[in-house]
Amino acid sequence: MDSMTKYAAIDIGSNAVRLLLAMVSEEEFGLRVKKISWMRMPIRLGEDAFLRGMISDERACKLTKTMEGFAKLIDAYQPVAVKACATSAMRSAGNGRQVCRRIREQAGIDIEIINGRQEARYLFQNRHKIMTSSEKAALFVDVGGGSTEITLFCDGRVQASRSFNLGTIRLLNNRARQQDWDLMKSWLKKITRGREPVEAIGSGGNINKLFKLAKGRPGTWVSRKKIKKIRDELADYALEERMKRFNLKPDRADVIIPGARIYIKAMIWGRCEKIHVPMQGLADGMIRVLHDQRVKSMDGQIHASAIEAAQYKAISHI
Repeated sequence: MDSMTKYAAIDIGSNAVRLLLAMVSEEEFGLRVKKISWMRMPIRLGEDAFLRGMISDERACKLTKTMEGFAKLIDAYQPVAVKACATSAMRSAGNGRQVCRRIREQAGIDIEIINGRQEARYLFQNRHKIMTSSEKAALFVDVGGGSTEITLFCDGRVQASRSFNLGTIRLLNNRARQQDWDLMKSWLKKITRGREPVEAIGSGGNINKLFKLAKGRPGTWVSRKKIKKIRDELADYALEERMKRFNLKPDRADVIIPGARIYIKAMIWGRCEKIHVPMQGLADGMIRVLHDQRVKSMDGQIHASAIEAAQYKAISHI
């Protein structure tokens, strides 16, 4: 295998669509993933999926054009493997599979609509050191536009994992149900009981931005109190002023407050005073999965070649 191997991953979320072009190499300490290019398009599929139950023609067209553009970039990059996954919005949309077929026909990209458990599995690939700690439990929280994936780790093992229909686009459009909040609260309290200390690991664009606004440094954590303080400061300003004062993009400025609400609630109910933010998401996990699949495939080819060689040697002696 080449020392650096190219991969491409597309994450079709409820708020934005992201393309990650990366290179992976095997190092002594483990995998080294180098991000070559990162592109994000704020298409807001969730506004259609959660309000109307369907992806509109207008957004389907915008998504298809975005995918055609991504396809050209991928073709220029020449990766050894590509993976495209769609999450909560496509799962919820009645025409999600039709939209995926249209994209395959027009852009040549195959999209896999994944469930919450698969989404969590890809996110797990972005291993953080406290996931394997024997001294504390780790609560992994990924907040998207349509759903929140939460996993509890103890001694490097998954103890519990669940997906909840609570996301920033749902909250923004008053589509979050009280029963989903109640379910998340009771589940978190139950799974973390007796496991203190518990520390959170945050994943998603909103916690990344909150972490930066809290002046968090790579490899460190910020307190729940600090995240709440930043959320309260953001909420003091109307949307336009919030964008100016905190240097926020329009599609981040409106969802960051509902996003912060979900993280804070998860931390309170999960007994977490601290949150670590490794700045990695679904696309990063997909890159690691692609590399793992390629290594296994090549190991299988080497094994098959060895068997063929042995068989040839045996036959040549007859």
